[in-house]
Amino acid sequence: MDMLWSGWGDPAKAAPLPDTVIGLLRDLLGVKPRSAEPVGLADIAVPEGQLEPAAHRALVAAVGGEEFVRTDAESRIRHTRGKSTPDLLRIREGDTLDTPAAVLLPAGHDEVLAVLRVCAEHRLAVVPFGGGTSVVGGLAPGRRGPFVALDLRRMDGLLALDPVSRTATLQPGLRAPEAEALLAEHGFTLGHFPQSYEWATIGGFAATRSSGQASAGYGRFDEMVLGLTLATPEGTIDTGRAPRSAAGPDLRQLFLGSEGAFGVITSVTVRIRPVPEVRRYEGWRFASFEEGAAALRRLAQDGPRPTVLRLSDETETLIGLAQPDAIGASDAPTAVGCTAIAGYEGTQEDTSHRQERAAAVLRACGGTPLGEEPGERWAHGRYSAPYLRDALLDAGAFAETLETATFWSRVPELYAAVRDALTATLTESGTPPLVMCHVSHVYENGASLYFTVVSAQGENPVAHWTRAKHAANEAILAAGGTITHHHAVGTDHRDWYVREVGPLAAEALRAVKRRLDPDGVLNPGILLPLDD
Repeated sequence: MDMLWSGWGDPAKAAPLPDTVIGLLRDLLGVKPRSAEPVGLADIAVPEGQLEPAAHRALVAAVGGEEFVRTDAESRIRHTRGKSTPDLLRIREGDTLDTPAAVLLPAGHDEVLAVLRVCAEHRLAVVPFGGGTSVVGGLAPGRRGPFVALDLRRMDGLLALDPVSRTATLQPGLRAPEAEALLAEHGFTLGHFPQSYEWATIGGFAATRSSGQASAGYGRFDEMVLGLTLATPEGTIDTGRAPRSAAGPDLRQLFLGSEGAFGVITSVTVRIRPVPEVRRYEGWRFASFEEGAAALRRLAQDGPRPTVLRLSDETETLIGLAQPDAIGASDAPTAVGCTAIAGYEGTQEDTSHRQERAAAVLRACGGTPLGEEPGERWAHGRYSAPYLRDALLDAGAFAETLETATFWSRVPELYAAVRDALTATLTESGTPPLVMCHVSHVYENGASLYFTVVSAQGENPVAHWTRAKHAANEAILAAGGTITHHHAVGTDHRDWYVREVGPLAAEALRAVKRRLDPDGVLNPGILLPLDD
């Protein structure tokens, strides 16, 4: 099943906002109903005949048949940009500026290589496409002219499983739920559950350095990757002969997070773990965000570390965003303070022991236990937020997110700087926002901050958000944060990423790209600015 072309996920799961929430948006933010309905899929026109006949014939030969080179309007529209709020607002208005000329569906590594060679010969840009869940402009190349979307959905298998070493080799087009199902047949789990879990793919996780909601226990996706295979216009690269090596720099880390700019990931070997006997989630209340963050830091540094550990600030707690399926409900949180969610997975004995020890730490840090209900409700609704975003857009509100990370000592400054930048910029635009935040991932040395912004759409919501996003990016760099923790770079963060790593490092990466992609066809303008 394809994702909803004008929104997130399964259309059957979409639901309108409750009247209580619509009233809150009107009274608090001045949100007004939309003046016009979005255009329908059948009403969107895309330019035809963008592929030269010779290129079309060569691509058909590369992927093994005409049926795997799709040039119909619907296929192309469904591969237009990603799922950020600006992406959705533009496609709902019928904007097809970044629509691919064709959608290609290769069946394996060799066909990907053949496609890349054809595209290099004909100077066609190539955008790898997994689940289409990018929220940072990662699926719209910066170079003008025709381009093709390389949809990897046919490459969706479990290639190998080594139960002794606890590793699995997966193809890039395998969606996360299907990967979990295949591994579960052998008694294993990957343990990677980001908010995009229902639709994102293994290749996308690797290409963006994804981080799942259970990262406190399982680690980030880049920590799970033991090896990968990359197809480039110049040939194949294989990495990962052993779990660790001193044989030079680790090239896996060069290609993880490269977003298709250096090559197309065609297989990923990952560590796997036994399916846990039990999963438990619980809620805690802290008097302030600072107090809650200090408690999370204690667990992250000194243990025992839960599998899931996150903390909502006062605003997010009050609104109830930590439990998206409860927004507007009569039992939504109303007490002051901040809600934390802790989750534990493993054997019955180990889980109970860690939960008891962690509870002692959280109590010592000022936490009040709320029982299992808040945690279980979060677990039940943790993939619901994108659907809530779509419902907000339908009601005339603007909703978007951004994230960053820093060291523990800088968390308060970064939190205040980003919140203030967003509030000031959107207020100046005439759409004062509600800015919420939670600690989404924790490490021994720092944490990630995930911001959610809701405002009225105003006359030009994309322009308003662009100004606010730029202000937030500047605040992140000034406060010592990284420009992205898990959403990736794309085009939205590209210029700030170059500033973050510095000109010499950026030039080194350009040199890698020039060697692997001398014609500049691999997702141009993504990750790095185009060469002059």
